[in-house]
Amino acid sequence: MFAPAIAFVDLETTGTTALGDRVTEIGIVRVEDGSDVSEWSTLVNPECSIPAGVQALTGITNAMVARAPTFRAVADEVAARIAGCIMVAHNARFDYGFLKHEFARLGRGFTAKVLCTVKLSRRLYPEAEHHNLDAVIERHALPVSDRHRALGDARVLWAFVQSVYRDKSIDDIEAAIRRAMKTPSLPPQLASDALDAIPEGPGVYRFYGLNALPLYVGKSIHLRERIGSHFSSDYRSANDLRLSAEITRIEFEETAGELGALLRESQLVKSLLPAYNQRLRRRADMVALHVAEEPAPPDYVRSTAIDPHALDDLYGPFSSRRDAREALRGLAAEARLCWTALGLERRKGPCFARQVRKCAGACVSAETPEAHHARLREVLAKHALKRWPFAPMVGVRETSFTRDRTEIHVLSNWCWLGTAREEAELQAILEAPPRVEFDLDIYRLLAKRLPKSQLVALG
Repeated sequence: MFAPAIAFVDLETTGTTALGDRVTEIGIVRVEDGSDVSEWSTLVNPECSIPAGVQALTGITNAMVARAPTFRAVADEVAARIAGCIMVAHNARFDYGFLKHEFARLGRGFTAKVLCTVKLSRRLYPEAEHHNLDAVIERHALPVSDRHRALGDARVLWAFVQSVYRDKSIDDIEAAIRRAMKTPSLPPQLASDALDAIPEGPGVYRFYGLNALPLYVGKSIHLRERIGSHFSSDYRSANDLRLSAEITRIEFEETAGELGALLRESQLVKSLLPAYNQRLRRRADMVALHVAEEPAPPDYVRSTAIDPHALDDLYGPFSSRRDAREALRGLAAEARLCWTALGLERRKGPCFARQVRKCAGACVSAETPEAHHARLREVLAKHALKRWPFAPMVGVRETSFTRDRTEIHVLSNWCWLGTAREEAELQAILEAPPRVEFDLDIYRLLAKRLPKSQLVALG
């Protein structure tokens, strides 16, 4: 068997949305060493009404669950029966998602290595037209004792895996399972359990080689999955292949949410300059365009020269001066702007765009400098840097209920002043001397996410 301990899991629920619907029944068939089988199931009181259509499908009624235990009452049993196992489910994202949300409602985390039998069926039987559970049952003539009940369907999954081992070679099965689970092939210089301590939640990670500085810094809202993806057998990029040969250890930091991970990643990449973060390192070269009120070619302004209190007449951000020039060329083509007036070329007489009839003629006095400049500012308006729209100092609260972690990111005028996890840390940030460290990369992150964030006024 592909693992020493396997838990075949099926859930019945009040609906299909893990965030809002609830579990009504759990069935688990645990198999150890390929032959030691134990079964467990229970109805679960969902603490809400079961829709009539769901009652008709599963046969589980409101009356049946009225005196059943709540998920809180059975959570320890569920966790114990899945602990140390690969969890197998049909359309596993559904069952795994429901379990994660049920545990999260209790303020607890839940993680497991998961194998989806839909994916396994598709990889081993690509010629089959359908891979839903009814199709699998019919194709493999699997015994069915209680369809659409949790334990009955969990038994079907165990029967399906047994039939697979009768039909296919061990090598084919293991290859299909590796692909279905996206099992990372860790480099030999890393311990086999190198990923075990890494959580599934958000955070940043650092890959190290033999030197003190990291080779690579990354972030994810699913740390373990993201880190493992670097070591998949079908390497996602040439970078991943080279990293796999050089990496000797992994470090990580948890955050309460995605914004914290993004801010910390940006900070680490700029301060540590990891060799394999070339694209992110280039964010230090970000520029904005300054377009004065009076006619003049745009200026290219780097973050360090920008006053966050005075963002009028600034447009962007752009990844580099080169990208800003490319953006100007695009705007010129869109609005028949003059390359000479934009500073894209220096020549007397008609500019290149005029020669190919894509310039309204500022370069040959067919358009006044003032009219051309007004049109430039009009087409750039959508790229205008925004004034800080909040109180002078605010905090963004992020909370991870599964890891019992809350962070407040302290912000002022698009500048990130720090992140606090405790009251004392927050006070230290608020009482520190004012800092103005404008960063176009941070501006870009905040401008995109703050309107949707949970803001807290901070004095």
